[in-house]
This record gives sequence, structure tokens and C-alpha cells, in this order.
Amino acid sequence: MAFVRCIRGTRSVFSRSLSTFQYLQVETPKPKVYHVQLNRPDKRNALSLDMWHEIGSCFNELSSTPDCRSIVLSGNGKIFCAGIDLGAFLQIMPKQSDPAHKSLYLFDVVRQLQDSFTSLERCKKPVIAAIHSACVGGGVDLVTAADIRLISADAYFQVKEVDIGIVADVGTIQRLPKIMGNQSAVSEMCLTGRKVPAAEAISLGMASQVHDDRDSLIAAALDLAGSIASKSPVAVQGTKSNLVYSRNHSVEEGLERVALWNASMLLGGDPVAAVTGANEFEDPA
Repeated sequence: MAFVRCIRGTRSVFSRSLSTFQYLQVETPKPKVYHVQLNRPDKRNALSLDMWHEIGSCFNELSSTPDCRSIVLSGNGKIFCAGIDLGAFLQIMPKQSDPAHKSLYLFDVVRQLQDSFTSLERCKKPVIAAIHSACVGGGVDLVTAADIRLISADAYFQVKEVDIGIVADVGTIQRLPKIMGNQSAVSEMCLTGRKVPAAEAISLGMASQVHDDRDSLIAAALDLAGSIASKSPVAVQGTKSNLVYSRNHSVEEGLERVALWNASMLLGGDPVAAVTGANEFEDPA
């Protein structure tokens, strides 16, 4: 299918115009800040294969968009995300008759679904997920790949896959234990499929801020993104890169990598501009 063939494609580094998307709404509400909204409100932002593909394409493009320094991800409509569209679930079921061929096909599909969400983590620009109301199933997989999570008071998380007879396979099981630092709580969430409300999510470390409603949530997320965007893009992108690397490596490996990073980056002009108060940072070409 087209999704399986195309999801790994990225825009040419020489292109400067962002693609248009059917199921994502992309705006620039502040200088250097992009706001990406899941935009299937009539379907509660359920993840169709086309939307899944667009998420990967969008964040791959924004990673190499020079005037983008930070990104807010939110959901348009009444809820953030209802999880995978059941039509998409049926669509990825293999048509081959041979069991081994079916397994190979499904392995490739799942790896590409994973890669689409990993585009948030791989994106050089920090991604702030602003989550209101329900964040279910695949929605949880998606936001665990973001760098920062803010929520509304009515938000809740639900790792729903166990209730439909599958294992969460697009990032939750791998990322959530590192986000929360509480294996018992993660196991309980994944094995029961219960709802985790906003107050509990904050206490477990799933998010760093809670706001009264969607409007105040989005405003806070955009303000935070604007603050990040005002800083040196070399420092911000380097910090994100080293945070992600250090999460998956030993302390010593992380120390060596950041030493190598700063051994080259400290030779640039951004540290001088920051120390002198100039705060005028060029966008990387």
C-alpha cells in the first residue's frame, strides 16, 4: 500500500516550502514557532494511515525547515486523539495466504508506523505536546515521542491496546518507563488499560504542567515554544540531541558525546552573542 511504500520519504533539503496536509493543520502563530494540529475532529482525531503518514512527513520536513525553531503539537476539536482508526487497523491486516509472508508484511508495516512517530524524537527542533481531554492508545505512543508534555485539567491517558487484544507497539512500552521512572505504574497502565487522569499523570511525571482548559493550555504551550525559539538554535538543537542520546546510553557515553559536541560548537558565535546579551542568533541554513 502507498503508506508502506512512502512513509520513509523526506523532503529535499533544498526545498523551503512546507507541504500541505489533509489531516494536519500547520500554522506559525509566533516567530520561529510552528503549531501542528491533528485535524480529524469529526473522527476524534483517530489515526488513519494517511494521518499517520502525514505526521512522519510533517516532522521530517520541520526538522530541516530553517525558520522553525520549536513546535507545538495539539489536537483540533473536543479531544486530543482517540487512538488508531479501526478502519486503519483492518486495512493493515495482510492479504497473503502464507503465514510467514503475513508476518514479514506486518513486521514491515509496524516498523514504518513506529518510524512515523519517532520522527518527533528524531526532529532536531523541540516538540511540545499540548494534550487536552482524551489521549488514548496510539495517541499515547505519539506524545511519548515529544520532548515536553503539557496537559489540560480534563486530560487523561489510556494505554488501550490490551483491551483490543494487541500489544502497544509504537513507542509507549519503550518510552513511557523512561519518562515516568516507575516501572510498576507503567506496567499497571499497560496491563489494565485504565484511564490515568491529569492529576495522577502529573504526579507520575507524564507531563510537566497542567492548565485549566484547552485555550489556556495552547496559550501556555505557544509561550513556552516562543521562549525556546528565542534562544540559540545551535544550543537548543544540541541540547535536545544530547538529552535523547543520554537517555539511551550510559552516563560516561553521554559525557563523552557532549564533550565532543561542545568541542566544535563552542567555536561558533552563539555563545558570545548569548553572554554579551546580543541574543541575535542566525537560523542554520
